[in-house]
Amino acid sequence: MNILGSLIKKEAIHIVRDRRTMFITLVMPLVLLLLFGFAISTEVNNIRIAVVADRHNDTTRDIIQALEVNSYFSFEGITAADDVDDLLRQSKIDAALILRPDGNKLPCQIIVDASNPTVAQAVASYISGVITPSSDNVIVTRTLYNPQMKSSYNFVPGIMGMIFILICAIMTSVSIVREKETGTMDLLLVSPVRPINIIFGKLIPYFILSCVILAIMLTMAYTVLGLPVSDSVFSVIGVSLLYIILSLSIGLLVSAMVSNQVSALIVSAMLFMVPVIMLSGMIFPVDNMPVVLQGVSCIIPARWYISAMRKLMIQQVDFAGVLNEVFIMVGMTLVLLAAQLGKFNSKK
Repeated sequence: MNILGSLIKKEAIHIVRDRRTMFITLVMPLVLLLLFGFAISTEVNNIRIAVVADRHNDTTRDIIQALEVNSYFSFEGITAADDVDDLLRQSKIDAALILRPDGNKLPCQIIVDASNPTVAQAVASYISGVITPSSDNVIVTRTLYNPQMKSSYNFVPGIMGMIFILICAIMTSVSIVREKETGTMDLLLVSPVRPINIIFGKLIPYFILSCVILAIMLTMAYTVLGLPVSDSVFSVIGVSLLYIILSLSIGLLVSAMVSNQVSALIVSAMLFMVPVIMLSGMIFPVDNMPVVLQGVSCIIPARWYISAMRKLMIQQVDFAGVLNEVFIMVGMTLVLLAAQLGKFNSKK
């Protein structure tokens, strides 16, 4: 225990002395969380809309009034049908609603600028939502788990998955590779210190630092970003701690693949950041990907962590609802740690 404690103390001193890295490590998660939570948003606001109405009745007036008071729209007034195309081409409006009353019926046509298909789909959906309550056939829609459709609810689990995989993998790999470059690792391997003590002596300080980052991120998520708090918060912490250990294990894997700190940074940043963003479901749904890429995504730890976090933090399921994801992450962690322990033993 004294040997393990000495290794942990040595690594902790290295971490604390590098103040710039400590500052970046603690500040970067907050910046990314606030950036994705507020600045980067999939919500569509300030939709500039014009209305074409040949004749007016009570229904058309209700629809126009609803557009004027709706915070998602910026009502640009009533225009002629011949001017709609020019207004759209000149980017003066984003959409036009054509109302043609015909007795008791009200045929409607929605014209949307689809140069951005994602925005166009959202705009058409918003306008349909305004028209529907004014028609005879009322359709009631309920949005569960995220009734306000806040994009921050979707981004928080994803950004947590990306931050931990990057910070833990990069810092752990760079730390061990630094020991290789200075020759300290060779001295440790030929010493009486057991390989498992070397591994845990490296992992524990970064695990504690990652726990501090986890506490900061959860505090920001539940207070500033307004995610709902429930009994599942304890499951969130438990699954996150497992994912931190898995991420640290990946850092050990990277350290075994490279021989200098620059290579460790490049491999950790490029080999893991791009797959986490593109294939983990953080931004793009995994089910929409080709079958081959869906198979590739199965070996990306962040996919399972993000899936579990969305269930726990947004859908408010209990721990039993994420057992599949937990078992997969436990299996990945055991395989990585066993491989690294075997490699250390072979070197000794």
